[in-house]
Amino acid sequence: MEAACQPKPSPEHPVAAPIRPLMADPACLERSRLYSEELGIDLSGHADEQYFRWFLASLLFGGHIGETIARRTYLAFRRHRLTTPRRILAAGWDFLVNPIMREGGYVRYDFSKSEQILRDCQKLVDEYDGSLWQLHQVARDAHDLEARLLAFYGVGPVTANIFLRELRPFWPKSDPAPLPVVAAIAARLGVDLASYGRKTIIFARVEAGLIRLRHQLRRQAVATVKPSASAEQEVPQLRHCG
Repeated sequence: MEAACQPKPSPEHPVAAPIRPLMADPACLERSRLYSEELGIDLSGHADEQYFRWFLASLLFGGHIGETIARRTYLAFRRHRLTTPRRILAAGWDFLVNPIMREGGYVRYDFSKSEQILRDCQKLVDEYDGSLWQLHQVARDAHDLEARLLAFYGVGPVTANIFLRELRPFWPKSDPAPLPVVAAIAARLGVDLASYGRKTIIFARVEAGLIRLRHQLRRQAVATVKPSASAEQEVPQLRHCG
């Protein structure tokens, strides 16, 4: 009887089918590549130049641009061998704006982003002899480490989190809490973050995977999908793993 009460589908009034709950495969998330690894940056080797490369990438990913432009801009820095604070300072503002930002695809914020990077490189050189490891060493604890990063020009909580979260397994004082958006997507996908040790590489991989899935879900949300009247509506498969 209950089924008979359901309206019959028609072209004018299609029936909205039930949506299956979203779930993520923990094993898949645990194999996710770190964003630093995706850029060819090795944070495990205790090398200051690698730390700076990740800091530079974090400044770009934390800005008001998309991931694709941030990635292309980082690769432009690398292509022009601007991978230390002193080399960037020697290159100067004009060179950062063009060709670096142009090659990366910036059409807005190129002037301000170039200024930010130069100011942050200068601060790193002046206060920590150009060494991010020295910054870590002089920090009293995890809170002081974050505070010192937030003192850099244009660095807010998101940028500081981007930089520190993939350093948790390698820097003793790096232990930022996951961003609220990460905790929210984990809860939505049924991922228990508390089941992982926050200082482990596995946690960092799960976090990176969740961030990618969040971007994927946002893209799917804006896509126009016509529901099927003959089959259960299913959220498109979360394919990104790694």
